[in-house]
Amino acid sequence: MKISRYVLSIATFTLAVYGLITSNFEFNHIMIFLLGLTMLVMGIEEYKKERKTIGTLLVGVFIFLLFVSIEGFLLN
Repeated sequence: MKISRYVLSIATFTLAVYGLITSNFEFNHIMIFLLGLTMLVMGIEEYKKERKTIGTLLVGVFIFLLFVSIEGFLLN
């Protein structure tokens, strides 16, 4: 789980920096999707640590980001 969280975080950060440097925001929906997956992994980790409130919040953020990224995919 830790490795997947780090890989997803680095991929999200890379796309965010790319968008900021080049002012090319066509990959924003992919970045938001990767951010959502990162939140899902973090939520699962919190559930395993018996922190259900924070885990539920992170999974809720994942669901919201999933809808936002799907909207981005459909509009492009």
